[in-house]
Amino acid sequence: MAQAVRYVKPLISETSDEARIRVLGLYKAWYRHIPFMCMQYDLRASPEKCREVLKSNFLKNAHHNDIRVIDMMVFKGQQDLREVVENFKEACHIEQKWFETGTVEKEKPKDFISKFLSNMD
Repeated sequence: MAQAVRYVKPLISETSDEARIRVLGLYKAWYRHIPFMCMQYDLRASPEKCREVLKSNFLKNAHHNDIRVIDMMVFKGQQDLREVVENFKEACHIEQKWFETGTVEKEKPKDFISKFLSNMD
């Protein structure tokens, strides 16, 4: 039985080498803009810390092999960079996206009075 192979049109890159070049270009653009971003948005983190976060974010997504997924992620990264460069984002948006603070749950009340005062059942 013959199987039909469906050709999927690429978004931007034709080969994985082109996608790699686009990813490296995006990384370099972010890397170069980080000192300006820290100064412009008056971030609490140093440029070195921001560069570490940038590197970890790129390494976190290094396992993707599909060229279309890579192109989409590069497109979103370029869009984020453009929003930062053109001051469309606020400092709180950048800190929330780059420096995710783990939400620490408060200890749940155990006795009746504590539950009543905190409006818990």
